[in-house]
Parts: sequence; C-alpha cells; structure tokens
Amino acid sequence: MKKTLYIAGLFGFVLCASLMSCEDYLDREPNTTVSGSDAFKNFENYQGFVEEIINCIPDKEKCSWCPSWNWGDDEVFNPQGDDRLTHQIDLGNFRKWYQPTSDLGNWLLTSSNNPSGINQPKNHSLWGHAWYCIRKANMGLEHIDEMIGTDEEKNRILGQCYFYRAWWHFELMEWFGGLPYIDAVLDANNIPELPRLSFQECAARCAEDFRKAAELLPICWDSTSVKGQDEKNQLRANKITALCYKGKCQLWAASPLMEHGAQIGALSSGLTYDYNKALCDSAAETLGLALNLIETKANEQYKLANFDYSDIYNHVMSDEITPGYDDLWCYSDLFYTLNKKLKNPGGNEAIWRGPSNSSDNSSNWATAKVFGPKMAGLVAHDKIIHQPTANLVEMYGMANGLPIKDENGNYANGFDPTHPWKDRDPRFYHDIVFDGFKYLNGSAPKNQQPYVYCELFTGGNMRPVADGSQTGYFIQKLVPHTCNEVDKDYADKWGDGMHVYISYMRLADVYLMYAEACAAIGGATQKAKSFDKTAVDAVNVVRERCHCGPVGGRGSNANAKYITDNKLFMDEIRRERAVELSFEGFRFNDLQRWLLLTEYPYNTKYSVEFTRGESDDFYKFQNGEDPKDAKVNGYHLKPIITRNFGTKHYWFPFPDNDVYLYEGFAQNPGW
Repeated sequence: MKKTLYIAGLFGFVLCASLMSCEDYLDREPNTTVSGSDAFKNFENYQGFVEEIINCIPDKEKCSWCPSWNWGDDEVFNPQGDDRLTHQIDLGNFRKWYQPTSDLGNWLLTSSNNPSGINQPKNHSLWGHAWYCIRKANMGLEHIDEMIGTDEEKNRILGQCYFYRAWWHFELMEWFGGLPYIDAVLDANNIPELPRLSFQECAARCAEDFRKAAELLPICWDSTSVKGQDEKNQLRANKITALCYKGKCQLWAASPLMEHGAQIGALSSGLTYDYNKALCDSAAETLGLALNLIETKANEQYKLANFDYSDIYNHVMSDEITPGYDDLWCYSDLFYTLNKKLKNPGGNEAIWRGPSNSSDNSSNWATAKVFGPKMAGLVAHDKIIHQPTANLVEMYGMANGLPIKDENGNYANGFDPTHPWKDRDPRFYHDIVFDGFKYLNGSAPKNQQPYVYCELFTGGNMRPVADGSQTGYFIQKLVPHTCNEVDKDYADKWGDGMHVYISYMRLADVYLMYAEACAAIGGATQKAKSFDKTAVDAVNVVRERCHCGPVGGRGSNANAKYITDNKLFMDEIRRERAVELSFEGFRFNDLQRWLLLTEYPYNTKYSVEFTRGESDDFYKFQNGEDPKDAKVNGYHLKPIITRNFGTKHYWFPFPDNDVYLYEGFAQNPGW
C-alpha cells in the first residue's frame, strides 16, 4: 500500500517525539528541545508546545520569491510567470499544486516544509503543516490532565487546541471539501478508517470545536491574569476569533456549492442565490454575537482602520484623522508597513493572522518587487508582475455607492466610459495604478524619464506584455508604487523598511459575512437577534469607512432597487467583497462557494483597451490636473484568458499517493 494520507501528512509522529522548547514561545530557537513529559508539566511549557502551531501558519505572500495566492478572476501574471500556480489554475491544471519539484510560488505546498523553521516563511505551507498541527492540537487536548496549573490556565490551553484543530481542518476544507475529522491522536501502526464527511458534516464538527474554544478563551488576553508573554497576545486565538471562524464555517456550509453540489449553470438557474437558510441563521447569530462584542466590549481591541488620506495616490495620511480612529493605523497599514521597524501589518482590524516576522527580509527582497513594471529597470529583479484584471477593476463602483454596470451588464449609474477614472469608489485610487498616474516621484535617470507618468493606454509604453501590464492596470494596494528603483521604498533595510502581510481574517470581512448570512435569509433589512444592525447596515459600515456611498447610492443617481430586490442586494454584497478584499486571496473561494467559477463572465479575465482623448500637455500635470479627470476614447474590455472549467474544478484534487488509504477515502470527483 502506498503512503497513507495520515502517514504522509502527519510526519509529526517523529517530530512530536522531540518536542520543541517552550521558553520563548513564538520566537524560540528551533534547535532547543525538551522531553515529552516536560512539554505538558506547566502552563509556560504547554503554551510553548501549542504555539508551534501558530508558527506553522503559512505566510501566503512570502512563501516564495514570487508567490501565487490569487486564483480567482482577479489577477494575471505576465508570461514569465506562466509556471506559477496562478497561470496553471487558469489552464485548469489544478494538480500542479502538489508538484513542488519546480517552485510554483504556492503556499498550499512549498518545496521546503519544516514546522521548526521559525521566522522562515518559505518553510510553511497548508498541506505540509495541517496534519501535523491537527495532531499537535489533539495531543494538547489529550495530555491536559498532566498539567499542573490553575483552571484558567488549563482552559486557555484547551480553548486554543480546540480552535487550532478546527482552523486547520477548515482551511483544508476550503480547497478540498469534506474530510475525515481527526479528533484523536492516531496510531501510526493502526490507522483507523475514518469516514470522509461531507463539507456540511465536517463544518458542523469545526463549528462545535470553535464553540468550545469561544467558551474557554477570553475576549482579550491582556485583560486577564494569564497573559502569555512576549507581547504577542494579538496573535493568539481569543473568544472573538473563535466566534468569527465559527460563523464563517457556518456560512460556508450554507453556501450554494455546499448545499447543492458542484454543477454548471447556477447563475442562469438562480441556484447561486439559494443558501441553506437554517445554517445562514446560525451564521448570522454567531457573527452578530462577535460583532456585538466587538462594538460594545472590544472596541479598543478591534476597529476598522482609518481611511483619511491627504494624497491617496501616494498613501499619505491626512493630518486630520477621523475621530475614534487610531492615527497609527491607516488602511494601507492593513497590508504593509513602511519604515515602522517591521511592525506587523493588520493593526486593530486583524481578527486572525500568523506570525509576520521578516528576519529574512523577504518583504523587501521578493514581495515588494513583483507588482510594478519592469522595463528600463523601473522595478528590480525578475520580470514576473502581479496585475489586476480589468473585470476586477470594474467591480470598483462609483463614489456614490452604485455599481458601474446595471444588472444587464450595461454601463450605468453615472459611469462615463469617456472619463472612466472619474468619481470612482475611493478605494480605486488607493488600490489601482491607472493611465496617467505619476509612478516615479523622485528624480529619474534619463532612460526612465519616459515612465514618470504611466502610459497604460493601448500601445502605451507600459503596456508590453513581457515586462509591463497586459491588463492596463497595476496593483498598489498591497505594495505601494513607490517600491521602485527611483523612490526605493523597498530599500533593503535590515530591521526596518517594507513589511508585507495579508491577514487571514479582518473586521471588514466579518461585517460582510454577517451581511451575506442575513441577506440569504431575508434580504437587506434582515438582522440577527444577537446584533442590532441589518444586512445593509453592515455593508454600509464598511463603505462609510472609506467615504463611499451606501448601497443604493446617494444623490441624484440613488436607486432603491439595490436594496429592495434581494438578488441585486446579494450582488452588491458580493461586489463589496470583491472590492474590499481584492487581491487578498479570498476571491477564488468566494466564486467557488457561490457556484460561479464556471459561469460567464466570472470564467474570463479581461484587459482594458482605449486611446487617450486629451492632449499631451494634460499628462504633464503642471497645472493641477488630476489623472482621474482624463478623457479617453474607445474604452472597452477585451478577453485575454477564458478558463474552461468543469464541475471537477470546484475542488482541488488530493495528491495521488494519498488517496489509496482505504476504500472510503476517495479522490475528489473528476480527478
């Protein structure tokens, strides 16, 4: 028999026999060890044992020199990145995820998997560590009676172990569907034939573990007598984290894919809007409870980041900060910090994230150098470039809150194709580099002077497919455009400079999940018993933060149909997720669970094509002109990639060597 799923994945049978030192928790040295009995003898040692699980959480954007994590319809690479998993997914070649002999930039399985590799993001991956961490969580639960400590200390350990066991299962389920739920330490010599559960059955097991975790963990570690150590309590699971994940787990289980199974045509048949209402009700109550706690008891611990900019294009914060916001955390700081001594991105909005240390300087050396144009040496290193698709950019609506297209796909609601950058959602100007944008702020050498202002029109000097943008845009949400060879915001500063990280869950996401769960039950005015905001209120909280208009719009173009029509309102929630969570790695799973991966237009990636309608003098910006005011001619989208997906593409395949475990554990359909 070939290696089993458990033996192949749970290499922890050997590693756990030599348990890691617990003295330094999240920062301990990887070569220090203690005996198994010492690991469980007191809270300090036990906590160190548990926190190796946190160290194993994959760092998606630093797992490779050029990482790949956006697999929806939101991003493309230029041809030098054809071997990256982003392009392989476009080709339908999902099996590539478990073929690490060539570096695909893939956080699901890296070529190096070492749970003991502290502060080494290239050592951590989902498949490589999930089984190991589930086993550690089960060991933590089974040995609790050996610990000498207070009831509060024991509850703290138990709560974390329940949380981690559920979290690692759920992360796997998002990509592979239902699994056997492993709730005991398995015997390497006698593998039980655990049944493979459906997604909804497995989600119920996860939700129960998250519930137990929420009951055992505090809202805030720092406010209790058991504080942990090393000032990293913001990285540890707490009651709110557990509630948010329980609600997410319930919403995912309620979603159309899990309720109806993989199928083609869900958009035309309406199944994409058909959720399991009982599970949605549970999700809404759970997420509502978490939001109520956040707004009433944890408002200093969790809050939406500030979005007040004096210069939105260069991410310069305003001197006049909105009252109630921490002026140390702006929207940009959710994704990167700059010259803040490698302060972890995420701030008070991060509900869950892993350690984001950058001792190997990978933020500066790698991540920060794969988002900008490569011609004339504008951005250093190899020529792979993350680029936003034009269809995703069109998800950014108007400043008044309305989408730029109506339900029939026609431009509407104040959008003018001759002035396509004008009066857009403020997040557009923060996230997207577009034609006429000033890309180089410093003094450019002669060979780079033609690129000071972006030429992203059809045939412009930044449109070569090989080393520019084939879509007509660049991304600067996660890495600012000033990471270039003139402005040098990715300067290789050890211990300072650029630090990049994408949280696994942040507060805006929780508001939008709550809104979706409520809307699936009763539309825009639905609300949970546990929280006083309606679905539309929750969406508008996220929009108000960035000064965008509410659902339904404001002013002369306001249209109530986006609130009163339940399907149009759900479309607005989904569009809001696309914009607010853009390029953060959520889009594939959203399209997947909504049964939209196979559906037009979501199976197509587009570029934007146009010519300039202004004189060359306008683009010198010497008289106070703003690139968003530019006039263009012939604005239209052009398909560049069509993904020929079938129903099998709704789930990733298991590695071939891991599906010969027993008859009840089968490969995903179609693979």
